[in-house]
Amino acid sequence: MRKGFDTRSLPGFGIMALLCFAALYLPIAVLVVFAFNAGDSIAVMQGLSLRWFVAAAQNEQVIDASIRSLQVAVAAAGLATFVATLAAVATTRTHRYRGRDAKIMLFTVPLMVPEIVTAVALLILVSKLKVWTGYTGLGYLILSHAAFCVPFAYMPIRARLSGMDTTLEAAAADLYASRWQAFAHVTLPLLLPGIIAGFMLGFVISLDDVVITEFVKSAGQDTLPTYMLGQLRRNITPEINAISTAFLMLSIVLIVLFYLLSNRKKT
Repeated sequence: MRKGFDTRSLPGFGIMALLCFAALYLPIAVLVVFAFNAGDSIAVMQGLSLRWFVAAAQNEQVIDASIRSLQVAVAAAGLATFVATLAAVATTRTHRYRGRDAKIMLFTVPLMVPEIVTAVALLILVSKLKVWTGYTGLGYLILSHAAFCVPFAYMPIRARLSGMDTTLEAAAADLYASRWQAFAHVTLPLLLPGIIAGFMLGFVISLDDVVITEFVKSAGQDTLPTYMLGQLRRNITPEINAISTAFLMLSIVLIVLFYLLSNRKKT
């Protein structure tokens, strides 16, 4: 049999791969190392210490921004996952009909649109709503994050639905289960890993977002990423590295859980 083309056999493939990984992860590694710097410099290592992690944990502004980030991320991811689940069921668990592919495309197109475009559009909409309603609370930021996170939550949920066996739902219908009973007792339990994966992906996207938050937030509504951005314009200390490292660890944990859930074998 004819062997398939293997890119690893190309001359210099290993070196190019190493260079790409170095370009991606070397700056992050430097950031993490300097988070443990005992001195005040972000460029000169003066010993190892947890000083800046302790300072970040005792900083009231960091604590307030962190709590606000978690509130927005949990609410936005929950709302986005709910909408994405309904959309995934409506575009997957149906017979093929005219316009279905267009609807699927509309849910995935925002992933390819530059985030700055989405941020400007949300800024215009939210500004109008603030003028009309007089409300300037955190709700607009949550809705803006949710709108941005829907496509990210939609992908793993729809992927899970596409791989599910429809005969189980047909068997439930044969046993006189209503559509709601079949969904609640058969489809939803099987879909749960995809829903959790979609929630976690939306949570990470919302937690790390800077552009949309910077455009939509009102005064006193800094999240942790926008707080860090503001600090970079002032006096930079390894405290920013410590916060970034904590953010990185949280993101890695959530991404690993997302991977495990999205690849969980169906039983």
